[in-house]
Amino acid sequence: MRTTIQLADGLEISRVVTGLWQIADMERDGTTLDPLATSKYMQTYLDAGLTSFDMADHYGSSEIIAGTFKNSLADKNQVQLFTKWVPKPGKIAREDVREAVNTALDRMQQSSIDLMQFHAWYYPDASWLDGLFYLKELQEEGLIKHLGVTNFDAAHLRIALASGIPIVSNQICHSLIDQRAMGKMADVCKEYNVKLLAFGTLAGGFLTDKWLGKPEPSEEALTTWSQMKYKRFIDAAGGWQSYQSVLQTVKNVAEKHHASIANIATRYILENPAVAAVIVGARLGESEHIQDNRNMLDIHLDSADLDAIKTALKALQMIPGDCGDEYRKPPFLTASGDLSDHLETIPKAFTPIKTGNHREQIFSGTEWEEYAGYCRAIKIDNRIHVSGTTATHGSKMIGGTDPAAQTHFIIDKIEGVITSFGGTLADVVRTRIFVNQLTDWELVARAHGERFNGINPANTLVEAKLVGDGYLVEIEAEAVLS
Repeated sequence: MRTTIQLADGLEISRVVTGLWQIADMERDGTTLDPLATSKYMQTYLDAGLTSFDMADHYGSSEIIAGTFKNSLADKNQVQLFTKWVPKPGKIAREDVREAVNTALDRMQQSSIDLMQFHAWYYPDASWLDGLFYLKELQEEGLIKHLGVTNFDAAHLRIALASGIPIVSNQICHSLIDQRAMGKMADVCKEYNVKLLAFGTLAGGFLTDKWLGKPEPSEEALTTWSQMKYKRFIDAAGGWQSYQSVLQTVKNVAEKHHASIANIATRYILENPAVAAVIVGARLGESEHIQDNRNMLDIHLDSADLDAIKTALKALQMIPGDCGDEYRKPPFLTASGDLSDHLETIPKAFTPIKTGNHREQIFSGTEWEEYAGYCRAIKIDNRIHVSGTTATHGSKMIGGTDPAAQTHFIIDKIEGVITSFGGTLADVVRTRIFVNQLTDWELVARAHGERFNGINPANTLVEAKLVGDGYLVEIEAEAVLS
């Protein structure tokens, strides 16, 4: 197997990317890492052909250490440095984005970022799109070479791509236990030529020989954040016995190849055509599995191996939701089981204005609302009426020529309104859908079905000529707060 892959024009990366998130844990223990001394441990990875390193604004001094290493090389193009920007939920201003990018550049001591990956916490507030549009501007300035996202679901990756954001990768959790990336995400990646960077392939160490045949650990016995997190994944996938059954099958395949469970578990994820690379964590200078990770790329899984593993995976249940939902929806498959370790609060997408004793209104700021004399939504007592909504954000039309993308964005706006009034999307009792051309009805209906699955409001879909060039769909909604 090739040890590298072209992620985008001018960006060739190693198929095993070294993740530096554990540096934050090392520093949290009271250790202050010396950037120059610690960076020297990265040379061994480079010598093994593992040339790509993944960091983030919240991974301690990882950006400083990696930048120090890259600058020590005679040929700096040997190494690719990825980082992330994970802003708090809420409005994003152009100056916020520039400050975040400049901070990363300063920490990495670089003039341009090889791959900047963006994380969004809360889709009903379209500020996440502002962040991406502003990052695109900085890419055009030359401060960023390539744009990626992290923990995006399929619908919102589609929205961003259809809106002209040149995303090349989505970093998501993907393992034998977590097969969500094989569904709608793989379809979007194929349609828009985007690749996945898969983390969590070893499920915090649970997909290794260490746990084969072991009894289920108690909550108190889980000693790391990763173990606490991925034990929740195992529970969501059907429990300990189902997981052990998969582990035994992988062990049988591993023995055939004189390899480890970790080797096979990781190599299997690279069989997904949408996956460009797997990200394996490293504690620089402490726990080194460099050659083992490199050797994994030389393993060839034949059809019998793949069939055995696929059959074993049928014993598992699908992790609920889409990629990244563990950070946005219950059940929160995080170490703490909620978002308390990540966020303090999520601001409302809109601010309701009280206009009567039992009456509130929301305005989204589009020019049409002002000159046509209407609001985005009105709440009277416990009933909410949402105006016909198109894929409009400020002066931009969102979703391009992709009817599914436009539909998902519209439903985000509807959800943002309802949650700002104190409800949820589950409170919707009726939707009315107007498509500009009947040939789009199925893509629009399927997107509506994805978002309202299990809610199942009353619905009407008709063809109607919409106001405004390029708009493919318009939706209005009614909700009753329970």
